[in-house]
Amino acid sequence: MIKSSKIKPFLWFDTRAEEAARFYTSVFRNSKMGRIYRFPEGSPRPAGLVMTVEFELEGQPFVALNGGPEFQHTPAVSFCVECEDQKEIDYYWDQLTAGGKPVQCGWLADRYGLSWQIVPKGMDEYFSDKDPKRAERMMQAMHTMVKLDIAALEAAAR
Repeated sequence: MIKSSKIKPFLWFDTRAEEAARFYTSVFRNSKMGRIYRFPEGSPRPAGLVMTVEFELEGQPFVALNGGPEFQHTPAVSFCVECEDQKEIDYYWDQLTAGGKPVQCGWLADRYGLSWQIVPKGMDEYFSDKDPKRAERMMQAMHTMVKLDIAALEAAAR
């Protein structure tokens, strides 16, 4: 059973909601699939087509909706994955860019068009450093990267 949450993101797909949910739950280790609902007769979509899929990623509930082709995902909304180390950054980067595309500064678009930020845990602290020159060096280094490199960010700070 997927836990209830006051705020639950709904992700709009044309017809690939179940496929996307199964992909995301295969990428994130602490994840699970939930209930799948299908469109009934007399619906705006074909009867039997998956309507919604409940799933959970790292304790966060989501719903994938087969809403039709009217809307596409944009980078205006992204999901940020805070990683413990470079190995974890590499893992999520490789999994989520498979069939998708790298963007810049730790951002990528996955095969379904969702935007993700794959960043080291505490990244906000890097850029709010008391030493403005240190923060500036780190920001400049980040802007040269596609996938983030923790060692290179730390070297730039030094």
